[in-house]
Amino acid sequence: MKKVLTIAGSDSGGGAGIQADLKTFQELGVFGMSAITAVTAQNTLGVHGIHPVPPIFVGEQMGAIATDLSPDAVKTGMLVDAEMISQVASSIKTLGWNRIVVDPVMVAKGGASLLQEEAVETLIKELIPLSFVVTPNIPEAEKLTGIKIIKEIDLRRAAESIHSMGADHVIIKGGHLIDSSSEQVTDLLYDGDRFHTFTSRQFNTPHTHGTGCTFSAAVTAQLAKGHTVHEAVSLAKAFISSAIEHTLQLGSGHGPTNHQAFRKFTRTIE
Repeated sequence: MKKVLTIAGSDSGGGAGIQADLKTFQELGVFGMSAITAVTAQNTLGVHGIHPVPPIFVGEQMGAIATDLSPDAVKTGMLVDAEMISQVASSIKTLGWNRIVVDPVMVAKGGASLLQEEAVETLIKELIPLSFVVTPNIPEAEKLTGIKIIKEIDLRRAAESIHSMGADHVIIKGGHLIDSSSEQVTDLLYDGDRFHTFTSRQFNTPHTHGTGCTFSAAVTAQLAKGHTVHEAVSLAKAFISSAIEHTLQLGSGHGPTNHQAFRKFTRTIE
């Protein structure tokens, strides 16, 4: 069985972060491991508190995993601040890990900031150059590049800009680029040579907490199993679309997605 590590924050509500990642790994048939960067007090109504783990201890978690359960792919999520990003990037280099998927988590669904502003530069300089895939949503891509994304041409410019930072592949999730006349959502993948689009149905639901975490976790799981980036993104797109469509309707705010939906309602997972 392939082994996958997520380096991210804990979501007490269970819809995003470490919890979403581990659920996704389990559903896609890989063994999930975690290095926790922060503990949060949150539910579907928002983030009520964040308690970061000391960066040196995050490095210790990563080191312990490396000595006994070396991962086939690694995903990063909520990294809190510049010191944490530097620690994670340094440990990744020291341990020689590759197949790194960077989900540049910056803002929670309810609007709470999950990454300090001054940490963005550290993310760009130290972690993105180590990435095999970077998976920003549109607001995150705008913060990383300074490009206001309104049309598809803006998406392409932003993807090229992030690729120039050192990422091998960039997938910009299009869920925030909503066209009221369209019933579809399109994600854009750039591999440094060609652009590829992935389109799915748009669902009118507030239950989308953890969609970014889940999508990037699905990409990571598939890469660990030896799939190409194009194949991994295609599966991840189908996985998260099914998770949103077959909503659990939990909580009074931005509820979680249904991580079991793809297996239950779609098809056999490879």
